[in-house]
Amino acid sequence: MNDGAGAATPARKSKVRATLKGRQPKPQARAEVRQMLGDAPRRRDLLIEFLHRIQDRYGALSDGHLVALAAEMGLAMTEVYEVATFYHHFDVVKDGAAAPPAVTVRVCDSLSCELAGAKALLDKLPKLLGKDVRVLHAPCIGRCEQAPAATVHQHPVPHATVEKIQALVKARDLSHPAARDRATFAPESFIEPLDTPGPGSTVSPAYVGYDTYRKAGGYRLIAECLAGAHDAEALIQKMEHSGLRGLGGAGFPTGRKWRIVRAEAQPKVAALNIDEGEPGTFKDRVYLERDPHRFLEGMLIAAWAAQAGACYIYLRDEYHGCRALLERELARLKADPPCALPVIELRRGAGAYICGEESAMIESIEGKRGMPRLRPPYVAQVGLFGYPTLEHNFETVYWVRDILEKGPEWFAGFGRNGRKGLRSFSVSGRVKKPGMHLASAGITVRELIDEYCGGMLDGHRFYAYLPGGASGGILPATMADIPLDFDTLNQHGCLIGSAAVVILSDQDRATDAARNLLAFFKEESCGQCTPCRVGTAKALALMQQPKWDAPLLQELSQAMMDASICGLGQAAPNPILCVTKYFGHEIS
Repeated sequence: MNDGAGAATPARKSKVRATLKGRQPKPQARAEVRQMLGDAPRRRDLLIEFLHRIQDRYGALSDGHLVALAAEMGLAMTEVYEVATFYHHFDVVKDGAAAPPAVTVRVCDSLSCELAGAKALLDKLPKLLGKDVRVLHAPCIGRCEQAPAATVHQHPVPHATVEKIQALVKARDLSHPAARDRATFAPESFIEPLDTPGPGSTVSPAYVGYDTYRKAGGYRLIAECLAGAHDAEALIQKMEHSGLRGLGGAGFPTGRKWRIVRAEAQPKVAALNIDEGEPGTFKDRVYLERDPHRFLEGMLIAAWAAQAGACYIYLRDEYHGCRALLERELARLKADPPCALPVIELRRGAGAYICGEESAMIESIEGKRGMPRLRPPYVAQVGLFGYPTLEHNFETVYWVRDILEKGPEWFAGFGRNGRKGLRSFSVSGRVKKPGMHLASAGITVRELIDEYCGGMLDGHRFYAYLPGGASGGILPATMADIPLDFDTLNQHGCLIGSAAVVILSDQDRATDAARNLLAFFKEESCGQCTPCRVGTAKALALMQQPKWDAPLLQELSQAMMDASICGLGQAAPNPILCVTKYFGHEIS
């Protein structure tokens, strides 16, 4: 404004930027990313799948490729970077920096593998393999019955030794061996103790392929459902009468879950959880390697009953052989469908235990960091992509076909000590016959060891056990006659969870086991909430002292259980509390 005191102020000239604001993709990196993505839709929920393509092709995620991927997908660079750095199996490197060695050896150091000598392998391998091979410790890789277990790139090494690993590295034998489609299999064959799979060295057992499964009556039930031969309400009632509960750990009644989701408004989706990262757990892998279509048909029946129009299968990245098998068999199913199929997508995890939690898995399927959501709302109301979601563990739907064809009484007819149903126990540790053992619900650990596992290893005396994996607590051998099932262990400060049973002997200490478990929880905490992020680290530091400060650990444990967002932080104190309650002689 001119006040008359002088000439008008000249207008300020605006500066024009020569380039767009922010870091721009280089033409070569953009072209490489476009070539890898091909004609795939640039949807946000496919971000992790695209990151895998880059990691698999170049052995790392460079800054240039991440910038190009962000531009290609229309995302902020921060959105891509936070996802890439969240998951263990992505290696983010600066432009110009050296990528990791072409061969990575991962040695599992979770409890079962630690008992079997994983530390010695981790100490010896770096010097023997040299600088051209990267050696990393890894959380549970789902092969606890083959401990110590390792992987050479994607090739599993059961009962790993230095010599076995060196031979694979020298031969550059880096891929999971392909499985053959030639087997016949029925899950009830596992019921007889002598027929359960032991700790054999096979990593690619023969499996029931699509044609064999169809010839044996497979997919007939789901075809009949879609043809109107079965009433959804009648099937839901059968599931309720069978007593089948969620077999991933939470134990929610299956039929009730179908009923809840069915009552929600359309559209609805289903999410199948095969992340199976709980240390000591490998049952889902055993079934999936042998009988994938029984799982797929159970998934389709569950989706039909709940009226879900799409199914998303989330498979942990450590199961490379299972992923190849599922990709092959899904292609066969879609090429020759027995009936109309919903949308079925297979999604690949990236090394994050927290994604076993249902809402964290949903976040990961959506292409985000696997961080649990606050509840309510629950995923049955607001889940994947904001839709009501039927979420199930692999084994839960695996039993659907058998229960519906044979009747709920068949499944409920199994059981001991007043319990009903079947449980698939992943057993590892100091027993002669570790493996996946299908037994009656309510069996005790003493019966499990004697009848299914061939007894304790020679020279070992039964001392303690984990009834439900890393989260399930630790009990002494004097409490070996408690029925193993839902709700039977709670009063003792434990839970059955995924039925991962780890056996300790008089050559082990419960305090060492608890430290191993807390180190796992500390590393796998997503970091979202302070009680879990700080609590697991502080608890581990206190447990590493020569003498435990039991009152402080008790106070810290209570804070974690009361204030953590999800089950990781809430259950992480279980090993601490069990040691202070049942193994006081070790810490006094």
